[in-house]
Amino acid sequence: MQIEIDPHSGFCFGVTRAIGMAEEELRQQGKLYCLGDIVHNNRECERLEALGLYTIDHQRFATLHGERVLFRAHGEPPATYRIAKKQQLHIVDATCTVVLQLQKRIKQQYAEHPKAQIVIFGKAGHAEVLGLVGQTDGHAIVVEDVGDVMQLDFQRDIYLYSQTTKSLDDYQHIIQTIRRHLRPGAEFHSFDTICRQVANRIGNIAAFAAEHQLVLFVSGNKSSNGKVLFAECQRVNANSRQIERPDDIQPQWLGGVSSVGICGATSTPKWLMEQCKTKIQDILPTITHI
Repeated sequence: MQIEIDPHSGFCFGVTRAIGMAEEELRQQGKLYCLGDIVHNNRECERLEALGLYTIDHQRFATLHGERVLFRAHGEPPATYRIAKKQQLHIVDATCTVVLQLQKRIKQQYAEHPKAQIVIFGKAGHAEVLGLVGQTDGHAIVVEDVGDVMQLDFQRDIYLYSQTTKSLDDYQHIIQTIRRHLRPGAEFHSFDTICRQVANRIGNIAAFAAEHQLVLFVSGNKSSNGKVLFAECQRVNANSRQIERPDDIQPQWLGGVSSVGICGATSTPKWLMEQCKTKIQDILPTITHI
């Protein structure tokens, strides 16, 4: 049986950087708090927690004093930084550089055009989106799909941005919908803020999924990026399965299959995909009768 791991899958630059910063802090300090899951993958979180990383929520964060806290790649709103200053916390800021640049653009846009509608195409409540909305003192409007677009005031100016990990095609649909409904006299500006390292994976993973009889997509259930990429795998190859860990692999999936492709989200560590490959190799001798 051919078992191939997708060379394009695995941590994106922002996640790699955040985890590297956490590991360095843990080597030097032995203990570090992280505001929210450092990555939406339970196995990787468990690995780092074993090294001394403590995952906390915003409520717990506000009670700390003088501790070292990592801000993950998703970024945080200004209010979080104000709390950190008040509590004299040492922040290890691992905000992705792409997200950080987007935050600055939205903050500047809001300062220059406070009466315009600043719209963010993204998942409501997502950590990155909360950080972006925070740049506008909570005034930005979040749209998740074309249906949400119809809630906008098309007689007022609109400035549109996107969460960095959204689909380029979906973003174009949002742009086209706004343009069709915009009233005369209102201005509309859209900005290309989608991370290409993430966006390009859709095409890469589609090609990879088409090359194999069985696709095992390794991802945590919390990963928004994982949901998008797995949907693409299923679109191209109906025999695609999402798993979180090697033990999720069912022997019956491998019966009559000569080619297995293993891939994952931007939050999926390479070592976990390697473990899944090893698990398949361990299972194979037991399924010759299937």
